[in-house]
Amino acid sequence: MTSHDVTLEWPDGRTRTVEVREDETVLEAAERADIALPYGCRTGACGTCTGRLLEADGTKPGDDGETGGFGTDAAFAYRRPPRALKDRHRDDGYVLLCIAAPRADCRIAVGSSVHSELVDNPWK
Repeated sequence: MTSHDVTLEWPDGRTRTVEVREDETVLEAAERADIALPYGCRTGACGTCTGRLLEADGTKPGDDGETGGFGTDAAFAYRRPPRALKDRHRDDGYVLLCIAAPRADCRIAVGSSVHSELVDNPWK
């Protein structure tokens, strides 16, 4: 069975690498490895599990000379449509970890602060 190494990076500098099998999502693999990630619905509807793709197969944003969309659709297969993300968010590298299975080795920014990049919190 194919698998990919996914490195999870938190804002405080912590990193963990988890092997994600082709038949599981990033969230499922993290749970299997006892790594806590935020999530809510597990169906791609709430956005709590949002991560930001930093690198896929050694390619970083802008390496292709373009800004924005650098391959989230190429780097991840979704189990169902990611309803919590707008097209522009996907183009900016955001991915829903509860329904996304990697197609490549990658690095992902994780944690509740990533979700807050997408939506304003009126309670701050």
